[in-house]
Amino acid sequence: MDGRFLPNDAKKDATASRESDAPRLGLPRACRVVRRAEYDAVYREGRRRSSREFTIFVRPNGLDLSRFGWSIKKALGNAVQRNRIRRRLREILRLHRQEISPGWDIVIHPRSSAATADFSALTQELLKLIPGAPTP
Repeated sequence: MDGRFLPNDAKKDATASRESDAPRLGLPRACRVVRRAEYDAVYREGRRRSSREFTIFVRPNGLDLSRFGWSIKKALGNAVQRNRIRRRLREILRLHRQEISPGWDIVIHPRSSAATADFSALTQELLKLIPGAPTP
C-alpha cells in the first residue's frame, strides 16, 4: 500500500479492536422469556410469589438455565420511570444470574415503588422471592 488513508480500512480496524475474549456480562437472549406463549405458560402453570416491591411468577422449565422476563405496565409511570425499572431489574439479574439455581422460568411484575427504592434493598427483596437464589 502506498500510505493512503482508506476509510474502510479504518472502520475494519476500529471494530476489530472492540472485540475481546472477555465474557459479556449482559443478559443473553437464551436467559430471557421472550415469546408470548412462554409468558402464558408461566402465568398458567406457575406459582405466584409476592412482596412489597414485586410479584413474580415461577415455573420449572426443565432446562439447564433459568430464564427471566418482566412485565412493566403503563400504570407504573411514564416511559422514563418504566425504563428505569427495567434497567434496575436487568442489572440485578445480570449480577446474580450465575448464583440463581437453573431450571426456572421467572416473570417479574414490579410495583411503582421499584423505581425509587434503594437498589440494595430492591436486590435483597427480589432475590428472596426467586427460588434457589442466594440470600444477600
